[in-house]
Amino acid sequence: MHRHRELCERAVDPLEVAAGLEAQGFTDRTAARYRHRDVFSLAEELYARVPRRPEEVRVAEDRPEPVAPWALAVLAPGAVAALAWLGLALTHGPVRAAVGAAGALALGGALFLAVRHGPLRAPGGRTVPAARLWALWLLAYAVGGDGLLAEVLTGGPDDLWELTPGPLLGLALAVAPAAWCAHLFARRARRRIADSRGLADFAAAVRPLLLGTVSLQLLALAALLLPTGAGPGALALGALLLLARLLTVHGHPETASAALAAACAAEVLALASVLSSRLPVPGFDALAVPVRAVTDAWGPGAVPTLVCGAAALGLLAHATGSLARASAHTTP
Repeated sequence: MHRHRELCERAVDPLEVAAGLEAQGFTDRTAARYRHRDVFSLAEELYARVPRRPEEVRVAEDRPEPVAPWALAVLAPGAVAALAWLGLALTHGPVRAAVGAAGALALGGALFLAVRHGPLRAPGGRTVPAARLWALWLLAYAVGGDGLLAEVLTGGPDDLWELTPGPLLGLALAVAPAAWCAHLFARRARRRIADSRGLADFAAAVRPLLLGTVSLQLLALAALLLPTGAGPGALALGALLLLARLLTVHGHPETASAALAAACAAEVLALASVLSSRLPVPGFDALAVPVRAVTDAWGPGAVPTLVCGAAALGLLAHATGSLARASAHTTP
């Protein structure tokens, strides 16, 4: 009680105390040392025996929910991408290249603004800096990776390969629904903290909430990608980026960065294996066999679909465990 007095004084229910203990490594085995059957039972006793700070609790309960000032920030990537798309459609030659470069820089700034505000912002700025590089590579591959892979498979590239900005437009437009999905997920999960009777009850309620959030975002992303003609690789990439951001926001940035890095490494390996097969070294021609088999069957777009889809499924499996813990949803 002395060690965790501040946590118990600020808590508004026993589950918040349990979440704090869980975040510090408490398990049911640890609770058994204090003659309690589980962490929630121990938290209930601490909550009952430590007096609240009524003035702080009252202020927290009476504070109205602020109007979302981040709504404009999450709309900025879609607006910038749409303007860049229009500029590319209306220009030619060097002017088109300049418009594309300016649009890419403006879109990068808009994305940075979107993840620095609102529900996509990591609390305390706790992120892995390298994750930005991995995300940029995945977005760049969505624009030009399929064309580059097709050129490499046919002995090129001899000139600038075909770029497809459609997936980038759809993903940029999907930032706004992704932010709202993350907002709804966080708000409903925190509401479950007050309604649940224990940690297991909370986990059972949050898992379908997480799956529903991901499904809702995928439906919105599919609707936005359909007019652009983007393939399933962009949908898989959108799912990967959403899950990575949810894990980052809720305190697991290292796992999110590792998944993004693995997806980048797989895409680089696919290109490198084809290029390495050109070396006049016995046996190196077999390096390109897996990539050629996949592309011959389903086309170059199958590589990012498989890579990002596998990474997204891995993150989803991890998130169903880590984001179902009450400690992932405590308010800083």
